[in-house]
Amino acid sequence: MLKLKGTFTAIVTPFKNGKVDFEALAKIVRFQVENGVDGLVPCGSTGEAATLSAEEYLEVIKTVAAGAKGKAAVVPGVGTNSTDKSVEMVKKVSGLGVDGLLAIVPYYNKPTQEGMTAHFSELAKATRLPIVLYNIPGRTGVNMLPATVLRLRKKFQHIVGIKEASGNLDQASEIINGADGDFSVMSGDDSLTLPMMAVGARGVISVVANVAPARTARLCELFLKGDAAGAAAVHHELFPLIKGLFVETNPIPVKYAVSLLGLCRPEPRLPLTPLSTALRAPLKAAMIKAGLLD
Repeated sequence: MLKLKGTFTAIVTPFKNGKVDFEALAKIVRFQVENGVDGLVPCGSTGEAATLSAEEYLEVIKTVAAGAKGKAAVVPGVGTNSTDKSVEMVKKVSGLGVDGLLAIVPYYNKPTQEGMTAHFSELAKATRLPIVLYNIPGRTGVNMLPATVLRLRKKFQHIVGIKEASGNLDQASEIINGADGDFSVMSGDDSLTLPMMAVGARGVISVVANVAPARTARLCELFLKGDAAGAAAVHHELFPLIKGLFVETNPIPVKYAVSLLGLCRPEPRLPLTPLSTALRAPLKAAMIKAGLLD
């Protein structure tokens, strides 16, 4: 069973001249595994899933699963804004040797809470793999309420957690208060990982871990071991870098940051464009300050 706690990295998808760079992807996976993260989340928002072809999508997941080799859990994103398409994706991805599935609230069409319940129920019926819900109102245009999360958990025990990226600690607290002890809330915002863990979250599905995996893993490890002061110290070390990674739409800045580590090119796929020239030096300076570059 998937252990949803600690640091799960929402990894970037590297491109080279417009095509997925699978050699760089394998390098990224090795870097993450060697730095002790608990899990990898390919094909999420940070992985530019919306711009991948169906064939690329499956090959990215296969590459990540092969590279992780049981050393880190693999929980790919599978959500779309169509229930039928999402069910089809769930069925295909479930056979790729992954440990769980991350399913985003349908975007653009703004379903009601009843629509969300029906959508995720269909996904849950289509697989026996653990499912992690993903609530990110800033991208989807609609917020999944705690009551909906709890209803889904009660209905399907293999809905095992949620990536909560509403930025609302009250909402996270409501879910944690109402859920059973086997349900995991994971922070979906790096700057809120420590505060969310303070109210009961068990870790983070992280962007900053793309460039600082060991440090992010250490933050979560310290807090889970009861060293809140140590975790807070790591949080403050990483905080300027975290802010720097969101100066433009994610994953534009983090892709540039990963390129500075020599892991891939700083190339997103349209409609995203490379990081603005004026923002590159400040981001590099934040990485130097964090001890990630000389």
